[in-house]
Amino acid sequence: MKKVIFVAVMVLMGLSGYAQTENTGLIATPHSDHRSEKFGYLSIDSVLQSMPEYAQLQQDMATMRQQYEAEMKRVEDDFNKKYEEFLDGQKNFPKTILQKRQSELQEMLDKNIAFKKEGLQMLNDTEKTQKDVILMMIDMAVKTIGMQRGYAFILNTDANATPWLNPAMGEDITKAVKEMLKE
Repeated sequence: MKKVIFVAVMVLMGLSGYAQTENTGLIATPHSDHRSEKFGYLSIDSVLQSMPEYAQLQQDMATMRQQYEAEMKRVEDDFNKKYEEFLDGQKNFPKTILQKRQSELQEMLDKNIAFKKEGLQMLNDTEKTQKDVILMMIDMAVKTIGMQRGYAFILNTDANATPWLNPAMGEDITKAVKEMLKE
């Protein structure tokens, strides 16, 4: 998706340059662009991983995962204990007690599965929500730097979205964004 947007921006810039040369009668060459627009680029992942808020998020999520895993282990152990008791006594139970115990085990199993599913969903939602807040902070810093420096646009170089950038036309702002976020 990022590549498509990048290509679209580059095509539009090329078309606008072509349209301007058509109107003025000038011949467009790669080196005669009379507009000297610059752009910025950065690695958002690098910025994200350098932030203390992100490190804290990772630590908080690890703690929460450990707590959920401990609780899931506890309920699993409870279930296994009840199941073993059921297996040991099933030969001696009258039919109604046997059915009652089976339904209790099934209910317990269903609740354990639901708890595990809800816990994982809650962990994922919490992480996404907190990460979105951090990404908004980065976005605001990127926009501020872009406006201050007069960039036409700023690219995210993560995931090899831009395999090559001309350093004469663009500027790596990763360090500047990291410094702005420290303030």
